[in-house]
Amino acid sequence: MSTDLTLRQLTYFAALAETRHYRRAAERMGISQPSLSQQIVGLEAALGVTLVERGQRGAVLTPQGRLVLAQARRVLDETEHLRALAQDARDGVTGTIRLGSTPTLGPYLLPHVMRRLHAAYPQLKVVIHDAPPATLQDDLLGGQHDLILTQLPVPSGELETMRLFREPLKLAMAFDHPLAGRETIRDSDLAGVDVLSLSDAYRLHGQVAGLCEELGATLRRDYEGTSLDALRQMTALNMGITFLPALYVRSEASRDAGDVLVKPFRSGRVTRSVGLAWRKRSAHRRMIQHLATIISEVVRDSFAEHVLLEI
Repeated sequence: MSTDLTLRQLTYFAALAETRHYRRAAERMGISQPSLSQQIVGLEAALGVTLVERGQRGAVLTPQGRLVLAQARRVLDETEHLRALAQDARDGVTGTIRLGSTPTLGPYLLPHVMRRLHAAYPQLKVVIHDAPPATLQDDLLGGQHDLILTQLPVPSGELETMRLFREPLKLAMAFDHPLAGRETIRDSDLAGVDVLSLSDAYRLHGQVAGLCEELGATLRRDYEGTSLDALRQMTALNMGITFLPALYVRSEASRDAGDVLVKPFRSGRVTRSVGLAWRKRSAHRRMIQHLATIISEVVRDSFAEHVLLEI
């Protein structure tokens, strides 16, 4: 077996480290499990160290393996950067970009963005994956995404961000809730009121928890929604009130939907910041700027009444 170090070995090793399982890593790479195992063995031979502990519970990196993984990811990032630079110089805006998006935002914005993006750059392929913000950030740092569309801030010194717009949060309640008959909801009206929220995997949870503390409202800990739809349905059952983002309200909880009553709060001044995040050494800065421009155009053309543009 050759003892030369190859990019293929590093790629397979990174996949194994992320999946922690030979079979899943092989499936991700589109090769057989024995072939992947052979590449890992070859990498260990080339480096002269044991990288992976093999056992019934899967693949566990050795201390040396963790050190090599960090460097391998840097090498793979630099390689991707080189390829992207060459591709941009040769073809312009083409290829594939991997975009992660929070499910509290992507379904209500990205279909409009993707239509315009495809019209502008028909040779560009965009792979979209939804996940909670914490997972998106981990996957972005791990190289599974090229950039993410998410609620800001994104706390990491390894990432850059761009604010796109601010999205108001609106109050939603059951039609028979005691506050339903009030034309205006004041801060004092929410003291002691039960409030429903998403789980702490979402940044929206922390924002709502902070509002509850400020207002003297009671954040229900016995129920945390796994989606905005679940949150809306529990609100319709009068389990509490909740705060819903404006784009979700426009799509799924408008007056015509009929299952919850939506009211403005603080004249729309309670907002969440939405933007893009990417690795500082990303090879896709040109495409990121194109995408940011298109999102801004979509927001300006289709959602100006619902959100506040920031670029």
